[in-house]
Amino acid sequence: MRLLNLLKIAFKAIVLNKTRTLLTMLGIIIGVASVIAMLAIGEGSKESIRSSISNMGSNMITIRPGADDRGPARGSGGDVQTLTLQNYEVLKDEATLLSYITPVVNGGGQVINGSNNWPSTMYGVNPDYLKIKVVDLQSGSMFTDAEVKSASKVAVIGQTVVDNVFPDGQDPVGQMIRFNNIPFKVIGVLEEKGENTFGQDQDDVVIAPYTTVQKRILAIDHLNQVMASAISEDDAAEAVTQVTEILRTQHKLMATEDDDFTVRSMEELISTFSSTSEMLTILLVAVASISLLIGGIGIMNIMYVSVKERTKEIGLRMAVGGKGADILVQFLIEAILISITGGILGVILGLSATVFIEKFLNWPTSVAFYSIVISFAVCAITGIFFGWYPARKASALDPITALRYE
Repeated sequence: MRLLNLLKIAFKAIVLNKTRTLLTMLGIIIGVASVIAMLAIGEGSKESIRSSISNMGSNMITIRPGADDRGPARGSGGDVQTLTLQNYEVLKDEATLLSYITPVVNGGGQVINGSNNWPSTMYGVNPDYLKIKVVDLQSGSMFTDAEVKSASKVAVIGQTVVDNVFPDGQDPVGQMIRFNNIPFKVIGVLEEKGENTFGQDQDDVVIAPYTTVQKRILAIDHLNQVMASAISEDDAAEAVTQVTEILRTQHKLMATEDDDFTVRSMEELISTFSSTSEMLTILLVAVASISLLIGGIGIMNIMYVSVKERTKEIGLRMAVGGKGADILVQFLIEAILISITGGILGVILGLSATVFIEKFLNWPTSVAFYSIVISFAVCAITGIFFGWYPARKASALDPITALRYE
């Protein structure tokens, strides 16, 4: 009952000073809203990165010539030729954790159709490429293994290429185009995928049999890279290890020698980007938390003022039998009520801000439940921490001195 009375007294004191209380809450409101919004942006960006990379092929593994540039390098993919068709054939036969695999050769050039031309990149692959990249055909068909073996001059093109070399809306399937003056028959159009995480247009592409690109376009016998797909995401790390061991054996590398190739999985890429995003989120939350600190200082300041203004009232309560502990609890309740109320308003503002950010700024957001829980916990701690000292000061006043205070 005594606690209920103290709660009523504290609530009444807050209501009597509405403007001052609201201004005191402002720091808490802004702080909580900022923390929730920043965490939502951080979580949203991580989910967006994971989703975008997964759409490129969540099980995808890339094998490039040259040592991993994160360690001591023996060369880069541009100046070494350490991947061969023999490597691809051995991986295809021996790598049991790979479901699909394709050699990749690529080069830039002009796609020409009549008077229309467009600079693009041609990728030489096999039919497994579509399964690895998790992309379907919008129309037409993919070239076959037989067309790969015969080095047929057939191609599948992306929507960006279609828009630029067939601007009149003509169906490109069955039409002839030229790439660096080599004629190709368009047999299919890829479904539209848009930009990837790195801002690259995934629809600005021409796909042809790798044998054709090697012989007709690039005149090379090595590979630019090998792309594969692990049986499942859980097997990706083990598949990378298996591929590495097979290639080291193929390249006759000693145990003390570094790899002359680089094997990476999409899970590794996701992890790298997520770590970067997480660091930025922590930085943003740390900056937003400064508002909470300022709000806490504001609560302490207003409680000091309240103690000074109500010194005579405190003395009167203690003179008629009020205990110091009651005065302490009363002022603590006031501080906690201010911080919790500010926290509730801050949560409402923070959730509204995330909706605004996603709808009008087109930034991905994801509100995590733990961010709301943490905000309330911080509010309660802030109220207790910054309200305790003024409350303790009030409870320690001498009743006679307090009654004489003017």
